[in-house]
Formats: sequence, structure tokens, C-alpha cells
Amino acid sequence: MKKKVLATLLTAAMAATLMAGCGSSTSSTTTESATDAPAAATEAPAEETAEEPAAEEEAETTASAEGGYHFEIVSKGFQHQYWQAVLKGAEQKAEELGDTINFVGPNTESDIADQVQMLQSAINQKPVAIGLAALDTSACLDAITEAQNAGIPIVGFDSGVPGAPEGAVVANCATDNYAAGELAAEETYKLISDRIASADGAVRIGVMGQDATAESIINRGLGFIDKIAELAAADGHVVTIEGNDKYVSDSKVEPTDGANVIIEVLVPAQVTQELSAIDCQNLLSKSDTICIYGSNQHSGDAMVTANQTMNKFGSGDGQVIGVTFDSGTAIKGAVADGTFAGAVTQAPVAMGEALIQTLHDAASGKTVSDVDTGCQWYTAENMDSEEIAQNLYD
Repeated sequence: MKKKVLATLLTAAMAATLMAGCGSSTSSTTTESATDAPAAATEAPAEETAEEPAAEEEAETTASAEGGYHFEIVSKGFQHQYWQAVLKGAEQKAEELGDTINFVGPNTESDIADQVQMLQSAINQKPVAIGLAALDTSACLDAITEAQNAGIPIVGFDSGVPGAPEGAVVANCATDNYAAGELAAEETYKLISDRIASADGAVRIGVMGQDATAESIINRGLGFIDKIAELAAADGHVVTIEGNDKYVSDSKVEPTDGANVIIEVLVPAQVTQELSAIDCQNLLSKSDTICIYGSNQHSGDAMVTANQTMNKFGSGDGQVIGVTFDSGTAIKGAVADGTFAGAVTQAPVAMGEALIQTLHDAASGKTVSDVDTGCQWYTAENMDSEEIAQNLYD
């Protein structure tokens, strides 16, 4: 019996020794009762209080430095290759900054109600910021106001959010359409300056606009018109303008008698391929026409259609220099085979990158401003390069 009691006491003593040894050799906190270890019970919380704020502060600093924000992005569309290129740029920049995104858009750019619903869903997610390319700002006003009241900044992209309540949109990431038109003019003038100089009489430069209402279309046209006139005047030529009243009144060119460079602007009565193709045929039928510029994909496609029966575009003697804006299957094919001398494309990948950077900066509390996402001139020679090809869309 004595042996059993002694064995039991020895076992208990060894267990106590082992427990004490484990507690001193690890950083883990072991919970003990107040009666067994009163000092440990008061000291352990003190250690946690001292260490936890430092750990939290470090985590916050890391999140701020490396990203970690989530953004909701509502585009005008989703399936179109243009928007896929915007998405590509957005994903690349989000990964670089450590942010996450949810990028959505309606099936077509006429699905306004669907986009409004998507914007409402985005707001319901309570993100730190939202990217928005509005199909119809007036239709989105209630949702935009809700986001503004909730303190969620909106960054516009592509066409932005024109007419939004003051302060709701903190910045826009979009193509400077006037500057893009100027780029088209600069590249075009290189191709036609000798023709103008060597012409026996006046020469005509046609400008095709899809409409005279959309800001982006108007600015692409005016940028082209004003820059062509500026470059021609610098070479000693006299320039005049005629055609659509909106473009004539808003351009920097004054209608002038006796000009040797005539800029003629045509806008169809309705936005249809048929009417725009007829406009192009009318320009191609004039013997003094040396160049035609289409200010968007609609006009460029109409130029391709018109040329199928007239076969006048090209770079040879007596042919008309064709330049346009955007890409698309027909336009890319016309540039590739030399029918068109070149075209200007927006830079949707760069737009996506700029959008995320601006959203990130806005979420970080930085002051943000509008970003010109740029554009590119492409020809048969450079359109297959990696830099250009990623920005060409069908």
C-alpha cells in the first residue's frame, strides 16, 4: 500500500515538473486559473495589449502600401472586344497594386436598364470606389446620388458620366477626343502635303461624322479639321470649310473665298450605314477629293462599303487617301491591305490601367484628376505589333 502511495506521489511530481518545463520553452500563452498563477493572469493581458496594436498598425500599413482595396466597375458593355481590352488593363493594374475588382456590363450598349441595375448592385456591395462608363447619365442619377450620399467616389471612364451631380464623379479616365482627331490630322497631312502643294487647283478633304450631337464624335472631327487647317496654313495654303452647320460653326476655320484647300463635312440625316455610305460615295465622286477621314467606326465601315463599288481608296496616283478612327474587322482589313492608309485607335488597355490607378488613389484619400488615356496611329506596318494589337478591337 505504501509503495502505491509513493508511486502516485512521484508520478504527480514528475508531471508538475514536465508542465513547468513546457511553459518556459514556448511563446504560446497557456490559460491558467487565478488561484494557481495570479501573476501570469495579470501579466498575459499586458503582453497582448502591448503587442497587438503594433501588429495591427503593421497590417494597416501593409494594406495601405500594397493595396487590398475592392472596386466595382460598371462598363457600357462586356462581350465587345473593346471592353475586354479595358478589362485586361484593369486586371493587370489591380494585380500590380494588390486590389480586387468586379467588372460587369450589359450585353449591348442599348441595354440601359440592365446597366442601371448593375450600378445599383455595385453600390449595394459597399465598395471603396466605383468605376462607371454611363450609357445614360440621366437614367443612373438616382443610383449616382445614392453612391454620393454613401461616400462612395465614382471614377468615370471611356465616355465618363457627363452631367453627373457635382462632386459625385471625382475624375474621368478617357480618350481626349479632340487630341485624337489632331493625331489623325498630323499623320494624314504627312500623306497629302505633297499633293496639295503640287495640285493645279483646289483640293478637297472630306470629313465624315456619324452625327453632330455626340461630344466624342464632334471633338474627333473638330480636332482633325482644326489641325489640318493649321498645318496647311503654315505651308502657305488658304483653307475654307463647308458642309454641316455644327462643324462649320464650331471649327476654327473661317469660310473663305478663293481657298485652295476645301474641308467638306458630311453628316447623314439619320445614323444608318446606307446613308453614310452614300455620303462617302458623293465625296469620292468629286474629282478634287484627295482624302476622306471617318471619325468613328460607323463612318469607317461606311467608307469600306462605299469603296466596294467605287474602288477609289488607296495610295496610288489618282486614288483617295482614306483614314479613319477605331478598328473593327472591316477597318482593320482595309488598313492591312492598303485600302486605308491608317487609322487611330483608342488605347483601351491603358484606359483600364488608368482607371484602377485612379480608383486606388481615390480610395487612398489622394486628390485625383482627369486622365487622358491616349490613342495610337496604326498602319499595315505596325498593327501586328504587341503594343498596337492589344488595343485593336472588333
